[in-house]
Amino acid sequence: MVKVGVVLSGCGFLDGSEIQEAVLTLLALDRAGATAVCMAPAIEQADLVNHRTGKPAEGTRSVLDESARIARGAIVDVAKVKAADLDALILPGGYGAAKNLSNFASAGANTKVEPHVARLVREMHKAKKPIAALCIAPTVVAAALRDERTHVKLTIGADEATATALEHMGARHSVCPVDEFRVDEEQRIVSTPAYMIDARISEVALGIERTVKELLRMAH
Repeated sequence: MVKVGVVLSGCGFLDGSEIQEAVLTLLALDRAGATAVCMAPAIEQADLVNHRTGKPAEGTRSVLDESARIARGAIVDVAKVKAADLDALILPGGYGAAKNLSNFASAGANTKVEPHVARLVREMHKAKKPIAALCIAPTVVAAALRDERTHVKLTIGADEATATALEHMGARHSVCPVDEFRVDEEQRIVSTPAYMIDARISEVALGIERTVKELLRMAH
């Protein structure tokens, strides 16, 4: 059975993983007969947001502990995971990818990726094991692989500002509708816009299902 690492970034789209994207990813993997290995960095969230009001909230939360909510407790510290443990890797979106897995939300094209996440992405890429990224998460992949000068082909949909930042990090952006994906066969990376586009959950689900199917095709 194919083992796919699922990198989570908290719980809730404004300060962690986009829950619907994460759950749709887990569902698509399970339906395809793959084993999901959920993981997250053992760090504090960059910030907290009240998801009812959309305003900042007080306090601190652990990215690993919050991610465990989505994974029903079956979560591991990404620092303990190696490329040898996995056949493929997928990163759902949500602002947590841009705040916790990286600092893209504040740094843009000068993004730095959380060290253990960056290490795992680079290990997977070096081992030629496929990687998928949803929504804003392609920025994490682009930043992690920046120094390797891969010029990887990615999509975040059609947002010009984010696409420009991706290209400044050395990636090549391709416009893509929500229910489709873009694949870089040479670099073995697949991406889909998901909620980077204002869409229905059924449309997002279709794009994620197709992305997972392509990821698993490359993993075999």
